[in-house]
Parts: sequence; structure tokens; C-alpha cells
Amino acid sequence: MKTHPLKGPNRLKLGVFSANADGGLAITDVPERWTAGWQDNLTAAQIADRAGLEFFLPIARWRGFGGKNRVREWSFETFTWAAALSAATDRIGLFMTVHVPLVHPLYAAKSLATVDHISQGRAGLNIVCGWNPKEFGMFGVPLVEKGYDQAAEWLEIVEKLYASDEPLDYAGTYYNLKEAVSRPASLQAPRPVTMNAAFGGPGRDFAAGHCDYLFTTFTEIAEAGKHVVDIGERAEKNGRKVGVYTVCHVVCRETQAEAEDYYTRYAVTMADHAAVDQHMAGKKEFSQSHDRDAYDRYRQRFAGGAGSYPLIGTPERIADEMIAIAEQGYSGIALSFVNYTQELPYFCDRVLPLLKKAGLRVA
Repeated sequence: MKTHPLKGPNRLKLGVFSANADGGLAITDVPERWTAGWQDNLTAAQIADRAGLEFFLPIARWRGFGGKNRVREWSFETFTWAAALSAATDRIGLFMTVHVPLVHPLYAAKSLATVDHISQGRAGLNIVCGWNPKEFGMFGVPLVEKGYDQAAEWLEIVEKLYASDEPLDYAGTYYNLKEAVSRPASLQAPRPVTMNAAFGGPGRDFAAGHCDYLFTTFTEIAEAGKHVVDIGERAEKNGRKVGVYTVCHVVCRETQAEAEDYYTRYAVTMADHAAVDQHMAGKKEFSQSHDRDAYDRYRQRFAGGAGSYPLIGTPERIADEMIAIAEQGYSGIALSFVNYTQELPYFCDRVLPLLKKAGLRVA
């Protein structure tokens, strides 16, 4: 079994985010916008794999946010998506993103182990509890009031299924299992690496007690370290260490003016404004994923990359900002682009050597 890439030697881990969904993270109407076709997903994953990036991370969406392009309505289901990419790549970690209330832990255990075997130990699990009531309404399921309590029980079942040589009986608040078995167990023990994206207290407490990595957002790099400190303190209370990651959207060009002009073009002039409005309104009401003032101050960032931090500029400018993020204590960054197959090669060719020179990456 291979060592999972997120446990590899690079100080700053890098990955590709949201390529499985229409638009990626960008809510735009530019003609080159990402349409998330299968062949494009496969090509992007193989580009990232050859470049030595550590992970390919999908979002879990069941319905989109409207607008002209019905943004993110088209998305690939993440277990089957990761299984297919696992067979077509060699080194990169393949994550599955799962809404805990919508997927039974017994099914998840079997699916997750399947991908871990196909990939020879490169599977990863992104655990989310969900925030969009319209998506849950499609399943006839209400949003769970204490979703992270359910997630803790869910993950405990997965781990016990893998560890037990005997059929498992489990009587909990959310699940009752009788003589449950799940074979094969995952190659990784006690289960594949786990992550959770959380900004609010309950989510961070869950990650601190149960996950290997936590994704969080920030509005300015100078203030980003406070989140690392907060998560570190929560993890320490549980006798654990949790790596902290963030998400950024990227426009990398030869000149600063070229990058900024394109950012304005796709995220302001040609933003899908109806979809941006719907996305921001839903996030603001139901999700604890950003600082509250971010919705008023950074509309362009929501059109450009779901409210994540923008890396806009020359390779040197972007490398400097990534170095600054690492200096704030972050272990990794998930990256999105308007068009992954068109933009990822230039980013890898020009930015990765600068990060290596700075000592953040060895390969």
C-alpha cells in the first residue's frame, strides 16, 4: 500500500477542488467556463497527478443555484467519480465528499473501502453535514439540528465496521444496526484519511475530535492564523493534532494586469448574477462557512470562487501569497480555476518551482 499523499513530505500540500461540478467554484458566463464533462475531469486529474499535487477534492451537490447556466446542477456523484479516477491515476489522493444525513454509514463504508483498494490506499473522505434545505427536500429529509453529533456516530460506525471481525450490533441516537458487516475493510487503518470543512464551533469541534484535516476560509491572509490557533486549541483538548487547510481560487497570468483584467471579466462583468445572489443568500442563511461580513464586502469572491480567498496575479505574486498562507500555519490549499485543463498546466509549470525554491515543496 502506498503512503497517502496527504502524509507526504511537502510542507504545503496542494490539490484541485470542485472539478466534478459545473462551473467549478466560479459562477460565471464566460464561454470557457468549466462544464465538468467526464473527459475534462479525467484530463485535469491526470495533469494534477503528473505534477505531484496531493489531492483531487470534489464537492457534493444535488441541485444547483439557478441563473442562466443552472450552475452546479450538473455534478458527478463523488464515490463513483473517485473510483474511476483512482484507476486512471498513480499518485494523487482521491477524495469523496458525503452528506452524512443522506448516505447510510454501512453503504459509505463499503464504497469508501472499494475506492481505497482501487487506488491502493489513496482514498480520502470529506465529511459534510449539509446546509441547503432544498437539496435535503429532494430526498424528503429535513436538515438535522445537531448534524455533527450524527456525523460523529456515523464515523464511529464506519471505523467499527472496519475493525470488527464479528458482525456489528450498534444502538445509537441516529443509527441502529443489527449484525452489520462490511468487507473488505479499507487498506488505510483505522479508516482512510478524513477531512471536514467547517467555520462554526460545532463543526470545528467535530473535526478536532474525529478528523485528520479541517478546511476553513479567511478573508485576509494577515488574519488567517487565528483560525489555525483556534483549531489547534480545540484539537489539543482532544489529545489530537489536526492539519488546517484552506481554499483559494486562482487566476495566474504572465502579468498582474492581465490577471486582474480577467478576474474582473469573469467574476464581475460576466458573472452569473442571479446564481450569485441565490448562492450567497443560501449560504448566509443556512451555512456557517464564512465571516458574516464577507457576504457584503466580497461579492466578487463569491462569483469568482464561492467566497474563497483569491490568488490573482503573476506566478511570483501567487507564490508569495501561498508562502504567506503557509507561514500562517496552513498545511495545504485546495485550488479552483475557471477552466482547470486550460489553466492548471501553467500554474504547475510556473508556481510549483517557486514553492520548491521556498522550501515548501520537495518535488
